[in-house]
Amino acid sequence: MFAFLAVRLSRAVVLGSLAMLATPLLAQADDYDATLKDIQSTMGGVPSFVKQFPKAGLPGAWAEVKAIELSDKTALPPKVKSLISLAVAAQIPCSYCIWSDTQDAKRAGATDEEIQEAVAMAALTRHWSTIFNGMQVDFEQFKKEMGGQ
Repeated sequence: MFAFLAVRLSRAVVLGSLAMLATPLLAQADDYDATLKDIQSTMGGVPSFVKQFPKAGLPGAWAEVKAIELSDKTALPPKVKSLISLAVAAQIPCSYCIWSDTQDAKRAGATDEEIQEAVAMAALTRHWSTIFNGMQVDFEQFKKEMGGQ
């Protein structure tokens, strides 16, 4: 009797779960198609790498890119965001990002000198980080000496 009940409950749980999953899957397909249309509209095309991205994650990933990277209504102006991204890309390194971020920075008005300085700042930060961490400089002492509380 208990085995029969367990099977019936398991079946009900599985069928209920499948029914609940069907709606999100349909919504995900609609969200994916809407995202592709938005990318097309925003960028003038859909880059091939976008279609390699997992369908379930694309709507969220695109929303994040639009809200932070592509928006001019954030705390940082587009030029600064591009220069930060370029500096990080140089450290990772990511040749795709370096090329794209350089183009974005130039479109946002960055000069060659600003681009060079952003990359040099990334290198300088990496250099000193290597020294501080490798020499195991005491962090609390560092903060005191550098004017922190």
